Amino acid sequence: MAKYRALVMCLLLLVIMISGCSSGTSSNSSTKTLTLWYWNRSLDDNLIHEVQKQFPGIRINAQKIGGDFKSKLKTTLAAGKGGPDIVAFNDWVTELFPSADRFYNLYELGAKDIEGDYLDWKWQLGVTPKGEMIAMPIDTGPTALFYREDLFEQAGLPTDPEEVHRMMGTWDDYFAAGEKLQKALGGKVKLLDNIGQVYNQVNAQSDKIYFDKNENFIGEDPSSSMKKAWDLAVKASQMDLLANTGTFSTEWNAAMNNGKIASFVGAVWSKQILMDAAPDTAGKWRVARAPGGDGNNGGSFLAIMKTSKYPKESFEVMKWLLNSENQVTSFKELNLFPSASKALDSDAMKMKEEFFGGQATGEIFTESARNVKPSYFGTKYSNLNGIVNRELSSVALEGKSPDKAWNDALSRVKKELLR
Repeated sequence: MAKYRALVMCLLLLVIMISGCSSGTSSNSSTKTLTLWYWNRSLDDNLIHEVQKQFPGIRINAQKIGGDFKSKLKTTLAAGKGGPDIVAFNDWVTELFPSADRFYNLYELGAKDIEGDYLDWKWQLGVTPKGEMIAMPIDTGPTALFYREDLFEQAGLPTDPEEVHRMMGTWDDYFAAGEKLQKALGGKVKLLDNIGQVYNQVNAQSDKIYFDKNENFIGEDPSSSMKKAWDLAVKASQMDLLANTGTFSTEWNAAMNNGKIASFVGAVWSKQILMDAAPDTAGKWRVARAPGGDGNNGGSFLAIMKTSKYPKESFEVMKWLLNSENQVTSFKELNLFPSASKALDSDAMKMKEEFFGGQATGEIFTESARNVKPSYFGTKYSNLNGIVNRELSSVALEGKSPDKAWNDALSRVKKELLR
């Protein structure tokens, strides 16, 4: 009998042990894994790792996608299955509006509650013409004038950022200053890098470029900046103000480092590129408000794919990653310029930068970011912009007649719109 009781006790202990193990397995299986697609430096890796501390029941499967990120995403959408829970978009977000039904409407997940925390023009870029919000702002790309203080001084031009902006507040004033600079420096230095940069930056300051919200082409309408941008770009070329170096190319890097280009209008993320390209010029650069007005070029988003089983959890993770405090962290670590309004009030925006001669360039870019005009880019923005830039290059590099190039650009644009 004693042996029987001992056997029963052993069996009971075994059942308890198995039950305990089974309970542990059940607990682990309740962890929700969210797959994230992003590209290098589009999000702070350290913050991604912190998600699991903030949300103990969630694990992030972070996949840093190399190569052509947009093509991979579009291929996934075409396949109709697979893909991540959370996916990053770049500034080509409007190209995905025709596929809006493949992404969760973030307004239905609670985005309305935090809309006021972000710059309105940036927030609206992720909202379709039908009012569906498919993309939440990560960062922005406010623009400004980058210039060499020493070269401006040698040419007798103002060097203080506020004085530079007062003298060069319009593109025409800026070009006039460029003529003076090039003459004073014996033609050894050019004011600007290339014709496409002028065209793109003028458009970046506009609220109407190629399309209205009904996807109608408005490039020939007086309300559009397209012809104005074209004419200013051509004018810069005809005044011989351009170095004709492709933006961020090897030639561009060398020209910046060797002092062959005195200035350019670029987005805030150009700072890191410039620092890497022109280390020998450290301390000589300054930043002022851009001629022609404030603009934006670039900036990313996060979205949730409809294939996700965990949209609510994904949205909560996105909200945390992109809150104002974490955006300040991302600015400090990766130079991702904030889209959250409170983050722009941070002391981090007032940090002095050695490469820019001790200037706090964040203050300039903050003013620019607060004054960007809301715009709608349209689903074929990239296609049209490529066509126009190729025709502009033929004017600057091949001597093509500007009038013929303009007409050819319009003809090719209209053929593209029929596709």
